[in-house]
Amino acid sequence: MYRKYLKRWFDFIFALIALIILSPLFLCIFIVIKSNSAGPAVFKQARIGRNGQVFQMYKFRTMALNAPTNCPTHLFEKPEAFITKPGKFMRGTSLDELPQLINILKGDMSIVGPRPSLVNQADLILLRNNNGSSAVRPGLTGLAQINGRDELPIDQKANYDGIYAEHITFLKDLKIIINTIFIVLTHSGIKEGKQ
Repeated sequence: MYRKYLKRWFDFIFALIALIILSPLFLCIFIVIKSNSAGPAVFKQARIGRNGQVFQMYKFRTMALNAPTNCPTHLFEKPEAFITKPGKFMRGTSLDELPQLINILKGDMSIVGPRPSLVNQADLILLRNNNGSSAVRPGLTGLAQINGRDELPIDQKANYDGIYAEHITFLKDLKIIINTIFIVLTHSGIKEGKQ
C-alpha cells in the first residue's frame, strides 16, 4: 500500500513544503553562486531514473564552467581546480542537492531511494538491474547514504540499493531521512569529489 500509492504522495507533500520553507535559502544560494562565478546557478545533468529512464537532475552548480561533464568528480585528476569556493561549502553540507526537490515534485525522484546514477556508470546500472533496485524511483537519499555514503565501493552501494528495494516501508523511509539529517550535520562519509 505504502510503496504503491502513499510513497508518491508523501514525496510530493514533503518536497512542496520543503521548497516553500527553504525558498529564502534558495535565493541566498543563487545570489552567492552568481556573484562568485560566471554561469547559471543551477545545472542539469542526465541521470538514470526508474526502469532505466533518463531524466535531467537539478543541482546547484559547484564547479567552474570548464569542468568535465558526465564524470564523477572523484575521477578528476585535480577536482579542487574546478570546484568553486562556495561550491566546496555546498558539497560539504549537501546544499547543492536541494534543487532535486523539484525533481521529486515532478516525479523523477523520491525522497528515499537509490541515488540516481550517471548515464555512463554501466557497472552500477548493471548491478541495479540484476538486484531489482532499478525498478525503484531514485532518491535524494537512500540506504547506501546512511551506511557509508561516498566511501562505499560500487558493489556495496548496489547491494544496499537492492536491500532497500525489497523492504520499502514508511517507517524505514522515515528512519533513513532522520539518519541522513544526522550524517549531513556531522559531514560523515562525504568526499571532496562526490558525484
